[in-house]
Amino acid sequence: MSIRVLWLIMGIAALGCNGPTGLLPGGGLEGEARPAPSDWSFAGDYDTAQIETRPQDPYSVNLVFTILDGGLYVNAGDTETQWVKNMTEDPRVRLRVDGVLYELRAERVTDADEISAFGEAWTSQSMFRRDPAGYDEVFIYRLVAR
Repeated sequence: MSIRVLWLIMGIAALGCNGPTGLLPGGGLEGEARPAPSDWSFAGDYDTAQIETRPQDPYSVNLVFTILDGGLYVNAGDTETQWVKNMTEDPRVRLRVDGVLYELRAERVTDADEISAFGEAWTSQSMFRRDPAGYDEVFIYRLVAR
């Protein structure tokens, strides 16, 4: 099978899906809508979810979230990815965790102490994760209820 055919199949599969597929971004997310909890500890220390940005033209990706003191955080490290650019323009996001959708607002974390605390939690989850406190610029977001 040629690479071109494989990309075509993956593209068709992604278009028919609800949200992102693997590393490929998707559009709008679907799921049961619930109010955002005040404490996200029920979700464990970390997990994978889907985030939808740019409400006017939905763009969604898979990512890992981290729970810190009951708050939910997402991290793009030192890379201003497309979803980060989208949240800079419009902080309204939707997060899908285990099929449930939460309408949230992204708040960029700039406080050095909060970045340090996040870094401790983040690096404890995998030996392959770099401490964001060592970056010149970091894109960590706290997701809160709208």
